[in-house]
Amino acid sequence: MGVPEQLAERMSMAEQHEYLRARFSRRTMIRGGAVTLGAVAGGVFVPGATAQATPLATPSATPRTETVDGSLVAPFGRHLAFGADPRTELTVSWQVPLAVKKPFLRIGVHPWDLSRKIEAEVRTLHTPAGVGASGDHTQYYVHAELSRLKPGRTYYYGVGHQGFDPAEPHLLGTLGTFTTAPAHKKPFTFTAFGDEGVGYHGLANNSLLLGQNPAFHLHAGDIAYADPAGQGKTADTGFDSRVWDQFLAQTESVAKSVPWMPAYGNHDMEAWYSPNGYGGEEARWNLPANGPDAKNLPGVYSFVYGNTAVISLDANDISYEIPANLGLSGGTQTTWLEAQLKKFRAARDIDFVVVFFHHCAYCTSTAHASEGGVRQEWVPLFEKYTVDLVINGHNHQYERTDVIKAGEVAKKLPVGGTAYPESEGVVYVTAGAAGRSLYAFSAAESYEGHENEVESVASFVNTKDGKQNETVTWSRVRYLDYSFLRVDVTPAAKGRTATLTVRGIAETGEEVDRFTVARRAK
Repeated sequence: MGVPEQLAERMSMAEQHEYLRARFSRRTMIRGGAVTLGAVAGGVFVPGATAQATPLATPSATPRTETVDGSLVAPFGRHLAFGADPRTELTVSWQVPLAVKKPFLRIGVHPWDLSRKIEAEVRTLHTPAGVGASGDHTQYYVHAELSRLKPGRTYYYGVGHQGFDPAEPHLLGTLGTFTTAPAHKKPFTFTAFGDEGVGYHGLANNSLLLGQNPAFHLHAGDIAYADPAGQGKTADTGFDSRVWDQFLAQTESVAKSVPWMPAYGNHDMEAWYSPNGYGGEEARWNLPANGPDAKNLPGVYSFVYGNTAVISLDANDISYEIPANLGLSGGTQTTWLEAQLKKFRAARDIDFVVVFFHHCAYCTSTAHASEGGVRQEWVPLFEKYTVDLVINGHNHQYERTDVIKAGEVAKKLPVGGTAYPESEGVVYVTAGAAGRSLYAFSAAESYEGHENEVESVASFVNTKDGKQNETVTWSRVRYLDYSFLRVDVTPAAKGRTATLTVRGIAETGEEVDRFTVARRAK
């Protein structure tokens, strides 16, 4: 039902999207696009080039907007996200399986005091039958933005709609909590991984995540895998929008209380929804809109938590391996990145800078290995501004480098070692073993308690001219099973040493890696 493969190979994602719009219009399914993204009540909201789409008045073309008795409909898939200032801003998001009236959020500092009631926005995502493997399916994503919150405070909240009020005694069990970022430097923990999808291993990792008591969680791309092909083409087969319902239900145990902050990977480019493939993501997530171009790059943003700045990037924009969105930003993302790094390094209260995105700068996986676009565009900036930690996904395994500078090992970093980025270089971690099927290494595994040092590893890097073989010496830790990252941040008084303690945690709870990043506190 998509663009013929022989055409798709010569077309950008935007060109494929326009082809698909015209084709579906001729088939009288949808005029102007394969989906309609709009509000259940009020005006229509459609991101990107689909903003002028007008649905035909046919059952297969229009979202189901008829409402039912709200008392029979329970919200699910709650997930939180910080605003631009995590001390005072946060969005609560959720789903309802059917259209409801007047959705809202209740919030207070006690579970028995939820008198503050905030109206919520509904973003309706309709996927007609014939798009990938999806049936005719309408999803209702609900978002309530909160501002003017108090720093370092725990709030109770409940989500509801007409007929379903979480303040009612029999529904108090549906309440959730969240805690805003502190006003000043304090110790905290965050977690990270990539490539989760839906399944037992993702569920098991989520259970372990919750036990770490993280202040927030970073998801380094390839979130739900509704598009299993991951090429960002309308010809991708197997796309099923209903996978997102399963994913958000699976992650709710963590994401209802821990802000879940994603970056977008190649499997998150769903070409049915908009020219850049992110129309569906804009319906599902409400992320900080402080990036260089929220319209084209909605997964690019930054936030500061305590003494640590976090930057989310979109590596689809610079990927030679999977070029569906190559050049999407026209260079504006890289320009913005440098401005952010310069600003954070000059900030008086920021000690650490953590950057996360999908495609790997340095990895020896036999599947995707390293992305030359990242090395060309961003690695020089990471080194120039002494980034403290880079977290990637894409390759479904755990791998950690030595300290790298100018493509070479600046310092060996064994398990338990300490890196000093101000004078040495940058450490890169691939944490893509959150749940999807595992890949392989060309060299033997080597991890905590099972060290197996080798002089070099045969690998490759994806360049504009294709795969280029390379032999590398920077692969320090290789672990081939499901896992995630735990990072403990310890501030320090001015002039003393602040630390990031980074640990690789296996699905079994076993520690497979540990290292420290140290920096003199400002």
